[in-house]
Amino acid sequence: MKILAVMLLGCSIGIVLSATQVCAQDAAPSSGSKSVDKSPVTPADKNAPAYSGMYSFLKDGEFLQVTVEDGGNVTGYVSRFGDGESDNGAFLDQFFKNGKLDGNKLSFTTEIVHGVAFDFRGVFERGAGKNPGDEAYFVLKGSLSENVSDANKKVTSHSRDVVFKLFPQDAPPASGVRK
Repeated sequence: MKILAVMLLGCSIGIVLSATQVCAQDAAPSSGSKSVDKSPVTPADKNAPAYSGMYSFLKDGEFLQVTVEDGGNVTGYVSRFGDGESDNGAFLDQFFKNGKLDGNKLSFTTEIVHGVAFDFRGVFERGAGKNPGDEAYFVLKGSLSENVSDANKKVTSHSRDVVFKLFPQDAPPASGVRK
């Protein structure tokens, strides 16, 4: 029993010391010392919606990963099932060749993989999800062009209107002490 009490006391002291160090680090420096900004780098618009995430794609099991970076640059990729003779049913990743976000307007073009590339032009909108992290909290609506080139380098384009839903996201860990 004494060992358990000593261990609990040691943990409590460690927590108090850690909290004291954090508070001391957050305290404003004295007027005689140099000030160093240790604040994390954040996007220019702190009120910008968090559109980054994984969205549904054309078929079940396929998805679109979108990552919004500073300055409106967008990276990501499409993971889809191949439907050609040589890749039928194989899982293919097609990374964005370029991507841009302007407000809520998204455009991207994928690299060509097995003769297929995608062009997308559309907008992010609020979806049916009630809270951030819910399925379809955001949806991506727009026009998707599938560009297929054959063995003779002839490109055939097929456009369609699409709606991609944001997949549900894990909730952040609850604050507090675990027991």
